[in-house]
Amino acid sequence: MNSTPTTVSSRTLVEARLQAPPSRLMVEFYEKPHLEREVRQFDEYLQVDIAHTIMLAEQGILAAAHAREILQALQEIAALGASRFPMDPAKGSFLLQVEAFLFDRVGESIGGRMHTGRSRLDQGPTVRRLYKRRHLVEVMNGVIALQESILGLAALHDDTLMPGYTCLQHAHPTTFGHYLLSFSSKLADDFDRLRETYARVNLSPLGSAGLAGTAWPINRERTRELLGFDGLVVNSKLAREAYYAAEIAGALSFVMSTLNDLATDLHVWSSHEFGFVQTADEFCGTSSIFPQKKNPAGLEAVKFAAGGSTTWLATALATFRAEGTGDVVMREVPILDSAFTSTQGSLQLMTAMVATLTVNEARMAQAANENWSTATNLADRIVREGNLSFREAHSLVARLVRECVDQGIPVGGVTAELLRHAAAALDLPPPGLSTDAVRGCLDARAFVQTRTSTGATAAPRINELTQSAIAAVAEQQAWLQVRTDKLAAATAARARAVEQWSR
Repeated sequence: MNSTPTTVSSRTLVEARLQAPPSRLMVEFYEKPHLEREVRQFDEYLQVDIAHTIMLAEQGILAAAHAREILQALQEIAALGASRFPMDPAKGSFLLQVEAFLFDRVGESIGGRMHTGRSRLDQGPTVRRLYKRRHLVEVMNGVIALQESILGLAALHDDTLMPGYTCLQHAHPTTFGHYLLSFSSKLADDFDRLRETYARVNLSPLGSAGLAGTAWPINRERTRELLGFDGLVVNSKLAREAYYAAEIAGALSFVMSTLNDLATDLHVWSSHEFGFVQTADEFCGTSSIFPQKKNPAGLEAVKFAAGGSTTWLATALATFRAEGTGDVVMREVPILDSAFTSTQGSLQLMTAMVATLTVNEARMAQAANENWSTATNLADRIVREGNLSFREAHSLVARLVRECVDQGIPVGGVTAELLRHAAAALDLPPPGLSTDAVRGCLDARAFVQTRTSTGATAAPRINELTQSAIAAVAEQQAWLQVRTDKLAAATAARARAVEQWSR
């Protein structure tokens, strides 16, 4: 067999049935863009061709000598790589590019046998499932890496006091570690969605032969095994269906939503008015006119990418219109290419920014004690010791806050007399707390240690959250390792079979 690349065969699939070749417009606006996308899946196409050829040989459908020549030609294509493999968009899809190469090397009478027992309608979806599986694994690795980065930062700030916000107003004091652990938990949920999606992606449609199956005695389980799939798309009609792609779009959108939430908070907190955090210089930009500015460009990049993610699921679902339409069969949600790129890049960027984040602990603690975020604690104390309902105590403390704000009295200046005055204004009995007791209730650092319910901010609860998050990451890593080991085993099995049939 000639191992030197030559000009591929000029024979095309369509000329036997159609009286005219594809128009220049069809080539330019349909075939070429489609082929460019398929070339990104170069490795996956060859994996499918190799697995199918091996199965045909093992089943006796393909003669050993023919299998050897086809496999040698496929290995030659692999050695050329996507950048050097000769292609002509006028010939059509990547399958036909490979066939043209085979015909040039081993002749159509041999090379044309590779497509026995299959169709583009099961070959293409198989390729795309492999491609999406690979990228799902990369995204899941990225989610794990970000969790590890967050846990590392959270461990440094488990008792770093800061305000907690609702409606962008002080609500309760919390710690920066507790805040970060909430994102580790959200990312764990994102990982679960991704792995559930993986289970539906990692099914083999190969051998469905387009619609109704095939009369050839193929072995679908063998190609499933050689390609590392966990199961089959059993109903042959469903081979070309791509609804799992919408699940991918949804799962990736959730990841981007989590990243957007984190990036938005850090972006706001990096402003001068907050002054809580700063991203490292290597993730910032400057202004062309304002000399003083240090712009958190990395955070803005993540937020920008997340904005586009809000349309991914809707776009994917809009693609599915009717049975057999070309936009499903031939395109299969091309938006996922950019979705994977955006998600992977955003995860990597956020992981690096979290790992290098500067935290202004003093400013956070100062803010936590400034704006009455401990008021709930005082209300709880009044309920326990003042024989009032929580709603009555809530009203009393709200009146106290209003009067102090109106008079310009800071949190640290509250007295028992002010509390009694507020109670009298509401016709409520005085709580009977001393000034020291009132001020003790309003101390932010003491407050966080009083929150002892499951998942709260007290030190023992923070430790529980941390250990749970560490265990979750370990479980995710173990789950993913089992899958990657299985994929590596499938790659090794294909290599052994290629060696056997290439002798």
